[in-house]
Amino acid sequence: MNITTVGLDLAKSVFHVVCFSEHFKEIKKRMLRRNQVLQFFAQLPPCRFGMEACASSHYWGRELRALGHDVKLIPPQYVKPYLRGNKNDYNDTRAIAEAVTRPSMPFVAIKTVAEQDMQAIHRMRAQCIRD
Repeated sequence: MNITTVGLDLAKSVFHVVCFSEHFKEIKKRMLRRNQVLQFFAQLPPCRFGMEACASSHYWGRELRALGHDVKLIPPQYVKPYLRGNKNDYNDTRAIAEAVTRPSMPFVAIKTVAEQDMQAIHRMRAQCIRD
């Protein structure tokens, strides 16, 4: 079976991955350490990736795009309705993968390093003004 959709739940050191076929049947389910992530995804054929949008997701989005994958970042509040069962990392990952398949889902653009730097400068400036 071919993997077409992948859900990736980001964390500090342990990431959870769930891979689905075109008929949304679960094919693989893995727990990866940070140093194993790129090696694992380099072996997969190009497919659609879903991640919750956060600061580190932009980095991983750039890395996965360089490997030829189609990466989509989803705002966390749009993933919550797709969560089934108790909240745990694998259920979160399944919800992310299901949300990325929806045609009307609003996605977040992946920022470049320069855009993230500029955003950090603006936030620091706003904090200095507030203080």
